[in-house]
Amino acid sequence: MLAFLPHWLRGSLSLLLIALSTLFWFMPLILLAFIKLLVPIHGVRALCTRLLIEIATLWIGFNNRLLDAMNRIEWDVSGLDQLRPDDWYLVTCNHQSWADILVVQKVLHRRTPMLKFFLKQQLIWVPVIGVAWWALDFPFMKRYTAEQIARKPSLKGKDLETTRRACEKFQYTPVAVFNFMEGTRYTPQKHEAQDSPYRHLLKPKAGGTGFVLGAMGKQLHTLLNITLHYPGPRFGFWDLLCGRINRIVVRIEARPIPEELRGRNYQEDDSYRLQVQQWVGELWREKDALLQDLRNNN
Repeated sequence: MLAFLPHWLRGSLSLLLIALSTLFWFMPLILLAFIKLLVPIHGVRALCTRLLIEIATLWIGFNNRLLDAMNRIEWDVSGLDQLRPDDWYLVTCNHQSWADILVVQKVLHRRTPMLKFFLKQQLIWVPVIGVAWWALDFPFMKRYTAEQIARKPSLKGKDLETTRRACEKFQYTPVAVFNFMEGTRYTPQKHEAQDSPYRHLLKPKAGGTGFVLGAMGKQLHTLLNITLHYPGPRFGFWDLLCGRINRIVVRIEARPIPEELRGRNYQEDDSYRLQVQQWVGELWREKDALLQDLRNNN
């Protein structure tokens, strides 16, 4: 609809409208969050949770319509027929730019529960967005380094316990827990510095996955393995807002999470840690081969 506008104007207008939409939904979001916090009645809190999720879903829907209005993107997506909005999922994806988040939110919109990320505790102080994450029950994590644990042994296992407590809120409300296993965006420089064994991926970090599977083993039975490919030379967040991305390829695979990988202690169980690392490594080898095929055919 607005794809005739200059790229810079489309990007600026998209950013402005997303910011205004965020501010518009912020007040009802916070109001419901405080009602949920202050009223100790299960039915009221359950209703507030559903309304909070619907507000966030409407916000994502607006962003999706904005992308459609500002872009002429050819979407090549497969695997959507496997998805259900009333199930629990662990979701992972290769990470090339911050555009990935908008792309994944768009293709999964109302097909799965709302995506929730494990966030560093410091991010709760991000203006507006940090409070919104708190209101939506995004789990905030405080991870302890080996040096901190060595100085204070009582901290050992605290991060896993924090994860478990955060995940208690997800026991009765379906959720899709999202994790970029690479931990950071792919760049050729990072790839070289890591001496990554994969052609198109950075080394995956199995720890976050192990912690989530350990904490939510009773709920999580399915992994959504998403592979993103941008055939053109541009794939950044600003490029997406400006309408410079013409084609996006998304492959979604729903695969069962092995029972032996659920509900165990990643930090203290050496054999479990090795099993998770091997499972993630095989997943990444298959993803790397798929990306090579997509590059060869697009």
